Amino acid sequence: MGGLASPSTRKWDRMTRAGDARASEDIIAKIDAIQQTTGQATSAIARITEVVHQIAELQETIAAAVEEQSATTGEINRNVSEVAAGSQHIAANVAGVADIAGAATRDAATTLQSARGLGELAADLDRLVGSFRY
Repeated sequence: MGGLASPSTRKWDRMTRAGDARASEDIIAKIDAIQQTTGQATSAIARITEVVHQIAELQETIAAAVEEQSATTGEINRNVSEVAAGSQHIAANVAGVADIAGAATRDAATTLQSARGLGELAADLDRLVGSFRY
């Protein structure tokens, strides 16, 4: 067991080195595969992040549109309320005008009746005055 290795020891050394080389190659291949898979996963995560950002932007746009629509709807409701109040005021005024027109019609009928009565009185007075001789 001096300085010279026996042929079986040398053979063993070659086999061990060959096995180590194959194991190293396997490990390197596995590391490469892991790195490729990691790269693909990183790319997929980047794409997912991009899609999430796009969805967030769309949600912001939708939220702004909904807020604007709510404001518009509120304004329409206020306008409709104002129109309804104005319509009620107009209806009340029309009813008042109708009452006044009714009263004017009644007053005109009374005036007509009074005028007829005065006409009859004037005719009677004319006959009376005509019956006097000087």
